[in-house]
Amino acid sequence: MGISARKVNNYDLYAGHAWYVPGVKGMFGFIGWFILGSILGGMIMLIMGLFMSPEALQDYGMIVVYPVQFLPAMVYAASQSRKNMMFDPGYVLDNRHSSPFSFGLLILVTVVMTFASMFAFDLPNYWNMQLTNRSSFLSQFYEMLMETMKQMTGGPFWSSFLVVAIFAPIFEEWLCRGMVLRGLLTKMKPVWAIVISAVFFAVIHANPWQALNAFLIGLVMGYVYYKTGSLILTMIIHFVNNGSAVILQNVESLKDYDYWIDILGKQNYYLVFAASCIVLIACLAVFSRVKVENPWGNIDRIPPADELSVEDPATKAAGEIRD
Repeated sequence: MGISARKVNNYDLYAGHAWYVPGVKGMFGFIGWFILGSILGGMIMLIMGLFMSPEALQDYGMIVVYPVQFLPAMVYAASQSRKNMMFDPGYVLDNRHSSPFSFGLLILVTVVMTFASMFAFDLPNYWNMQLTNRSSFLSQFYEMLMETMKQMTGGPFWSSFLVVAIFAPIFEEWLCRGMVLRGLLTKMKPVWAIVISAVFFAVIHANPWQALNAFLIGLVMGYVYYKTGSLILTMIIHFVNNGSAVILQNVESLKDYDYWIDILGKQNYYLVFAASCIVLIACLAVFSRVKVENPWGNIDRIPPADELSVEDPATKAAGEIRD
């Protein structure tokens, strides 16, 4: 339960936010900052549209706009961390706890678990779509939303992959696990922190048909983060899940299918679904054996900067952040 003075400047993106530990109020604040970032991104998109063709805007617009959505939240978190660091303890965003396993083994388990979850969680999404098709209003709204998303991310494969499979894991994991879940874990029971952060993850997608899958995968990523403190592992889950979706959407023979049950057929899919559930449970069981060192999970605690010794590498990191 003690204080760790480990080095915190592994990644510049994370080190500057270690001393900001938001609770529920801070989580709602992040929603506000994210909305502000989205408005700012929309304004930039409009300005870009004045100088670019519709085709070029579709190819390059989201590459510029997507990171901008997170910029206000990141600036705010950095300013709060800078203010708190001298007198309040912080919590490192990215850790590598894996005992009694090697971290490399957990990476392998994470990849297998992600593919299993993709098949397992596809069934609830399919049922959700069946309910949508029973309502003409919901169906029309769904089609309109999908058309809007296609216009925003319907560029060439490379730009879609960059935004969805690279940018999304980096920025969304910083926000949803690194900031929101890390903060909630220090202020409430882990199960509630994981559930609430998964709801937050679903809400920021602003898409009712993505929200269910986001919530379910958010629970998995939340548990992995609680047990290991590793944003690298949750980014891998995010990357494999999103990257696979982008690749499948660009396979010509699969473009007309939205769900695995349509591709495999019901009988084959249910067999795959059952096997995937077993694999998913087995992978989670591996993570359950990782030793948890603190009540808030395997997230290293660091003392205020004024308590760190000059010789401690974290002191150097603190000085770099102040500068």
